[in-house]
Amino acid sequence: MLDRKILLVLVGIIGFSLGFSGPAAAQNIADGKEGMSVQKVSFPNGNITVVGNLFRPASFDKNRKYAAIVMVHPHGGVKEQTAGLYAQRLAGQGFITLAYDASYWGESGGEPRNKEVPATRIEDISSAIDYLSTLPQVDINNIGVLGICTGGAYALNAAQIDSRIKAVATVSLFDIGDARREGVDKSITYDQRVQRVRQMTEQRTKEARGEPVKYVPIVPESPAEFTDKTLTLYREGYEYYRTPRGRHPNADNRQVFTAGLAQLAFYPLANMDVISPRPILLIAGEKADTRFYSQIAYDKAKNPRDLFIVPGATHMDMYDKPQFVSPAVAKLKGFFEKNLK
Repeated sequence: MLDRKILLVLVGIIGFSLGFSGPAAAQNIADGKEGMSVQKVSFPNGNITVVGNLFRPASFDKNRKYAAIVMVHPHGGVKEQTAGLYAQRLAGQGFITLAYDASYWGESGGEPRNKEVPATRIEDISSAIDYLSTLPQVDINNIGVLGICTGGAYALNAAQIDSRIKAVATVSLFDIGDARREGVDKSITYDQRVQRVRQMTEQRTKEARGEPVKYVPIVPESPAEFTDKTLTLYREGYEYYRTPRGRHPNADNRQVFTAGLAQLAFYPLANMDVISPRPILLIAGEKADTRFYSQIAYDKAKNPRDLFIVPGATHMDMYDKPQFVSPAVAKLKGFFEKNLK
């Protein structure tokens, strides 16, 4: 078998010499506005094949190099949703962008399906950078990362350990580790957390003995599940993920129950200071019940850093609503143009 690095180089050379076509950068699947195009690509994360959409800007010139941005989708999402929207919008600003399905999700490989393990998600990001670094038209010294929701936590954590990330940004940052330990509204008690750990470890034993994998929902399946304690975040999660607004067949609102153990042990904001002197941009909605996560990240980071609040926006508003996405994209454009030369 070919060495992984050799394979990646061959994928990059073949992909770009044919205009992003070839064995691992398959077919042209769409054309965007003003000549912008997108191709389906794939790359390895260990023994898992990760599948993504690689966007190229209008008037793409195969003889020049471009700054590139890796898009990291939310927990439970897929590349065709908000990550793909931001990828398309930023490609329209002249960047090469890559939105991919995380390992175990969407079109990417990995079993059991819908397994959300932070360490794997972070390695997805570095694997995406591995892939981009093999493409002749990508400037390896100017690669950034944009993470949305939980993807923002993974993006920040990846920047702490991968120096190839020259600039990192988040939209509607969500710290999945803190949310599992404390709850977004700080409603989870110590005893409840201990009980949940016991339940998940007991389920691991059951599955080791041959019982089927247990899945649990990510957001409510219907408004009938709402109570007076249901946060705006989860009410809007239903609206985005379970209605035609953002629903996608590859995002089926289920997750592996026992993967919560790895999430409980995830502290993505613990070492924010080590990202400096590389720049950080944190974008949050003014009315988001998760806004405080962006503030915590900002307070823990060193300069250069920026916290940009979008007036009137909630957490999910930032996913797809034009009046909120547009100012975010404008801010991201300036940030990445300045910091990815």
